[in-house]
Amino acid sequence: MRLVRPLDRYVFAEWSRIFAVTALGFPLMLIVIDLTDKLDGYIGRQIPRGDIALAYVYGLVDSMFQVLPAAVLFATVFAIGGLTRHSEITAAKASGISFYRLAAPIVVGALLAGGLSLGLGELAPVTNARRFELLRDRVREGRTQRTNFAFAAEHGRVYKVMTLQAVEGWGELWEIERRGQGADYPTYVLAADRADWNDRTGWLLKRGRLHLLPTPGANVTFQFDSARDRKLAERPVDLLARGREPEEMRYAELGRFIRALERSGGDANKERVKQALRISIPVTCVIIALFVAPLATSNQRGGAAFGVGLALGTTIIFLLMIQLTQAMGGKDLLPPLVAAWVPNALFGVAGAVLLARVRT
Repeated sequence: MRLVRPLDRYVFAEWSRIFAVTALGFPLMLIVIDLTDKLDGYIGRQIPRGDIALAYVYGLVDSMFQVLPAAVLFATVFAIGGLTRHSEITAAKASGISFYRLAAPIVVGALLAGGLSLGLGELAPVTNARRFELLRDRVREGRTQRTNFAFAAEHGRVYKVMTLQAVEGWGELWEIERRGQGADYPTYVLAADRADWNDRTGWLLKRGRLHLLPTPGANVTFQFDSARDRKLAERPVDLLARGREPEEMRYAELGRFIRALERSGGDANKERVKQALRISIPVTCVIIALFVAPLATSNQRGGAAFGVGLALGTTIIFLLMIQLTQAMGGKDLLPPLVAAWVPNALFGVAGAVLLARVRT
């Protein structure tokens, strides 16, 4: 028996065409809206037009990551809706092809979309960082000091600073943490009472302690009057910039930042929700397809249009639920993992019920 039939290719081609148009069209529409709103500000900050255009090209990756579930929704609704309107589903059933077999290419497409979403989720932090640099969106103009903040640096390092005076070039109560693995690349925490900046020699850390943690439970401590960290290359003005946001960190980097933030006593609920969404959003692509497919075949009341409208309405509710539970997870009203996964769980169960009740 042939696994791929002409009907499979036909259904997959219809679905893929709508998916591709939506996956690219939605981000481009968002770019036009955002650019219209912010163009005057970019020009006022004297950002070259070439940099503005390139920044939005980089931003396309993150926009696609966000809209892929919606692209799957539209592709599934209109592909199955079209088959319903033209009685192609009825003809397929009359030929002995069940709805489940007919929808199999769409499920395959949703799985491919989920894989694409996983890849975009890891690529987006790189392109987002480049986008922020091009748009000069890091340093807050006129700012000269910063207090009680964490700064995510390169190589998995996190700086926690109580006070930073950028103009004078000094700071108080600094802590530098880097997660390692084993004795060859140990975790360490470097704490200093004060840090002074020199344009030629960089930062000088004063009156501090270096804690080496080669294995769990082991802590080798050194005290020093002054020391230099060769990897502490950020200038005072660099530390005034907003630290790397979760959108600029890959999955593993975000995990290291979360652990460092929690060890320092900070609240990492928002970051934990965002990390979990890196996995749950790709899964949403499949959940959307399974939930919407039976709804799009509805021929009751308003016919196929009723199925399309119901699918769109319930999916909007689904996306709003994601935003609501994300906010609840960030406020510690729900555990972060629950906040990221409960919409998928609820609609996944509902989709399974709808699939079980669909006429095959």
